[in-house]
Amino acid sequence: MPSPETPARLQIVTAASVLTEGVQLHVPILITQVESASMMRTLHAALQAAFPLDYPVSIVGELTAEEPQLSQTTLEQIGEKKGISYPANVYLPAQVSAVTIAVQQLVEVVAKLRSPDGGCPWDLEQTPQSLTPYIIEEAYETIDAIQSGSTEAITEELGDLLLQVVLQAQIACEQDQFSLEEIAQGITKKLIRRHPHVFADVEANSIEEVRANWEEIKAAEKGESADQPQALSDKMQRYTRSLPPLMAGLKLSEKAAAAGLEWQDLNDVWTKFYEELAEFQESLLQSDTEHQLSELGDLFFTLVNVARWCQLDPTSALRSTNKKLIDRIANIESQATKPLAEHSFEELEALWQAAKQQLDSTDTAGVIDNASALTEGLPTAFVAPETSEPATDPANPELSST
Repeated sequence: MPSPETPARLQIVTAASVLTEGVQLHVPILITQVESASMMRTLHAALQAAFPLDYPVSIVGELTAEEPQLSQTTLEQIGEKKGISYPANVYLPAQVSAVTIAVQQLVEVVAKLRSPDGGCPWDLEQTPQSLTPYIIEEAYETIDAIQSGSTEAITEELGDLLLQVVLQAQIACEQDQFSLEEIAQGITKKLIRRHPHVFADVEANSIEEVRANWEEIKAAEKGESADQPQALSDKMQRYTRSLPPLMAGLKLSEKAAAAGLEWQDLNDVWTKFYEELAEFQESLLQSDTEHQLSELGDLFFTLVNVARWCQLDPTSALRSTNKKLIDRIANIESQATKPLAEHSFEELEALWQAAKQQLDSTDTAGVIDNASALTEGLPTAFVAPETSEPATDPANPELSST
């Protein structure tokens, strides 16, 4: 795409070539030899695939004339425009980028789907609230596509995710609340504001300095100051509202640790884990479901802390295990001669072990299921402690309980 300082060269093409080859989007276009109203309507339909309906268009008369006649209109109107002398020429200025055109087309398609006049009944029934499950679903499908490494899948899923943004903006626009333009302008201003080391004269020579500047600017935006910072609990509330529980748990753990609520070493975290495991096992001997859920939550959260100390992402770990389970079941189904429910336990166990051995043999990471082999030779910080006494930090007594 030419830079703003570089004049765009004029692209001159015939109407016939546009219909067969299309056009470039980043330069002014003069389409010649539009011979009839029928050809103009066909050209109009073809151009709609590359330009938004409100794109400015000029109908130009005989080019050899001393002063060619010029009629300004829009792409939407040229198909039905009256009084055109044929043969004619069509001029489209290089006004917007290909990205802008593509997004505008998406906006127009969504607006049509939401139109009471000929729109889609399903789309018309949607509300911001009814669409929220799809935002979460599309976000996770995008993550899965990224991890698969498939360019085609990533492109498709990012498009599905973008659709959710445009749908929310369209509904809000219909209700005179905000528009996609305001969304884009808002995030653009925020990025510029929070990157003064790029867009202003602030220096930041490391990721740590960038992060510190970011947090300081964000605090200022919220009307906070270094002397009166926002309460940690208020910050944590945002994560529990906006993130899935496992991701929120990791974020809460990180924030608590940054504030000083931290164990001395990984051995202390393991001690806490086995303490919570024992408490959960004890709760299962009782009939109090709420207490059991509470202890299970404590166990999960402590395991999240183990993951943090080991610099592992618990969400990625669980996602990997889910995939591994599906792969093994798929392998079993490919080997089974009848539905899984019709197999005996012994048959299923044999199929499971065969699938496990086959899939593990292709795993370059060399996954080892033997717990003793997993701990053999590792530092004591990675081995279950012999004592079940909870670790207490005198400076941070909160660490002794969840």
